[in-house]
Amino acid sequence: MPPSFIAKVTEKSPVAAIIISVALMLFCGFAMTRLTKRLRLPDVTAYIVTGIIIGPYCLNVIPRSVIGGMDFISDVALAFIAFSTGEFFRFSSLRKNGLRVVVITVLEACMATVLVFCVTYFILRVDLVFSIMISALAAATAPASTMMTIRQTGARGDFVDTLLQVVALDDVVGLIEYSVAISLALAVSPGGARVGFMSIAKPILINLAVLALGGLFGVFLKLLMPKKRSEDNRLIISVSLLFAFCGVCALLGVSPLLGCMSMGMIYINVSQDDKLFKQLNYFTPPVLLLFFVRSGLSFRLDMLFDRSAFMGGTPLLAAGVVYFFVRIAGKYSGAFLGCLAAGKKKEVRNYLGLALIPQAGIAIGLAALGARTLGGSTGAALETVILTSSVLYELIGPGCAKLSLYLSHSYSDRLEEIVPADETGPDGKKKTAAELLIERIQTIQRELPPRDAPSAEEEAFLEAAEEQLAARRDALRGFWNRRFR
Repeated sequence: MPPSFIAKVTEKSPVAAIIISVALMLFCGFAMTRLTKRLRLPDVTAYIVTGIIIGPYCLNVIPRSVIGGMDFISDVALAFIAFSTGEFFRFSSLRKNGLRVVVITVLEACMATVLVFCVTYFILRVDLVFSIMISALAAATAPASTMMTIRQTGARGDFVDTLLQVVALDDVVGLIEYSVAISLALAVSPGGARVGFMSIAKPILINLAVLALGGLFGVFLKLLMPKKRSEDNRLIISVSLLFAFCGVCALLGVSPLLGCMSMGMIYINVSQDDKLFKQLNYFTPPVLLLFFVRSGLSFRLDMLFDRSAFMGGTPLLAAGVVYFFVRIAGKYSGAFLGCLAAGKKKEVRNYLGLALIPQAGIAIGLAALGARTLGGSTGAALETVILTSSVLYELIGPGCAKLSLYLSHSYSDRLEEIVPADETGPDGKKKTAAELLIERIQTIQRELPPRDAPSAEEEAFLEAAEEQLAARRDALRGFWNRRFR
């Protein structure tokens, strides 16, 4: 396909150009995963690379004019991500380790932020606005990569419980840091207002208001979900409320992320209904694919070697490499100190930081929002650094998370530890090695799911589809009965 094809279609029909572009993004993103799966790379990497390849700075399949009309994709995708994150804030779990988890999370997030700011601003002499924004984004992690690794290994225990709570709370801290940082960045930028108490307090108060509004939407969502509500209508109502909340936040000029997270948190605690989250998780992959490909389309390949004034003569590539390693150091040291302050045992203290390395969804979304707000070369550089580092983090992150789970003894690759068996029989005699092996194999076979069994998310979605199909059949049967009675 020639690079000018979409541009020619745009001149004739802008609507057709956007539809064809979306189809290309979906198909090319899927096609790239066929390659990355062979290389054992995460899908997020495939989507970002796809966007870079078909974007205006590489093959130019999708021109800038079309990309500019897709900004809403970031807001919608991040709303789904934030709502799903709220599922992990169950009050019953937070009451057990609430204060300890808060201490660990605040220390590891703030340590990464402080280290990145000090290195970029005081050592690399990078512009203050860029340093503020890049350091705030260092706090965010990627819960999806961590949770995927935990599911694959079947890990459990105190380390896993602490990790899941820290990862969920980590994005809340990151969102608050971003909100404060963007206000400070706008205040210290040329032509900005003077920095004062209100420039810091105002974004915090605004985010508290958004949290409260999201909680109200969560209560409203519960009221609209009686037990008799059909599964397909539950999905329609939840998506419509998420869209409505995003629209309200866009009208007020604030980020919807904290509010959507609050909405999910309140809903799961007042309803104890995790089935809705499974339905949404099965519904959202195309939306998330478009979001990551759209992020790759904005990647400025030419800026990696840029030595513009706001970078203090430092190439953007060097700043990105420094950010990559300094953030890891900040996460690890902050998690170590947090666990030490919280009185966690050595296995958690020594290896929790390794599991906090992945960074993708929230950070990429916040970088896109920051780039849109700041504009110019600073905004483009911010998004470029985060996209580049996210690809690297997604390459090494899952491996580091798996290593941390293994070193903390949260899972094992020894059969006798995975499947314990009684070494003596009913007659009191000691079983042979072969008998123990057969017993363990039989235990594993009983616990295995049926072949080609659908996931919990797929089951929830298919159940909704079957219920809708049954309702349509009943309605059609009633119509024909009335017609020919």
